[in-house]
Amino acid sequence: MSQDYKSFSEFYPFYLDEHKDQTCRRLHVVGSLLVISLVTFILISQSFVWLWALPIVGYGFAWTGHFFFEKNRPATFKYPLYSFLADWVMLKDIMTGKIKF
Repeated sequence: MSQDYKSFSEFYPFYLDEHKDQTCRRLHVVGSLLVISLVTFILISQSFVWLWALPIVGYGFAWTGHFFFEKNRPATFKYPLYSFLADWVMLKDIMTGKIKF
């Protein structure tokens, strides 16, 4: 059943529940860190032609985790903004040890 979330703090527990599989979380981390690296490269080199690669790199790793390991549908399809924000919060939580890598 679909739910409408009134706030990000309501949504984030649902998001974490959709990321129970450790391999899925690790693929999210890899994708997010590659996005940060690619953005850094684009800004330093002024090679803006590479902007097209950002969603492929970021979502490619994440969706692989969902389809093949988590075996669920990415929350991005229904909650794009909250999911985008939650990706970065989860990365922070993993990097600070709050969530197991």
